[in-house]
Amino acid sequence: QVQLVESGGGLVQAGGSLRLSCALSGTIRRINDMRWYRQAPGKQRELVAGITSGGSTNYADSVKGRFTISRDNTKNTVYLQMNSLKSEDTAVYYCVAEVVAGVSGDYWGQGTQVTVSS
Repeated sequence: QVQLVESGGGLVQAGGSLRLSCALSGTIRRINDMRWYRQAPGKQRELVAGITSGGSTNYADSVKGRFTISRDNTKNTVYLQMNSLKSEDTAVYYCVAEVVAGVSGDYWGQGTQVTVSS
């Protein structure tokens, strides 16, 4: 069984930084794309950033230049470095991994709260 455990969320002042981590465990053959989504209260879930197995990245326009997604394939972990945080970044952040395993597919983390105070 594949599990994703997120960490690193919390409360930060506007302009500050946080680093989210998402570690996968279980019997995994391969991890393809990894992504971070977020959902703010009363809003739809949105894609924040994604990274392929080869390291290619993409970002939502709202976070370009402030957020950086990376991954450590030796640790089955994806990171989201968030700098220059704004109040509008407040949301629950979810990691998603496209996993090849006994049961292949997209696996989601439990979510971690990020709150940016202005």
